[in-house]
Amino acid sequence: MISKASIETAYCFLHQKLRVFEYSTLDWQKDDIEIAIDSYVATMPKELYDMLADGQNDFLRDHSRFESDMRSAVGKLETLLQLNG
Repeated sequence: MISKASIETAYCFLHQKLRVFEYSTLDWQKDDIEIAIDSYVATMPKELYDMLADGQNDFLRDHSRFESDMRSAVGKLETLLQLNG
């Protein structure tokens, strides 16, 4: 079972990073966000990561899909928060 606290923490972190990432024009800032997300993913509860990743073992870790992966994760987390609200 995924705790509500884990969902809320993941949502807050990823949502905030996505908002900065999508409006940033600085490559170094985007790179820093990717590094921060990668570090967070390494500590995220496995059950939560697996649910968000939907079978993609490099979810949130593939540079070519990074922004779309973040959008997907934030959307899924929003849905979970609404269901558990």
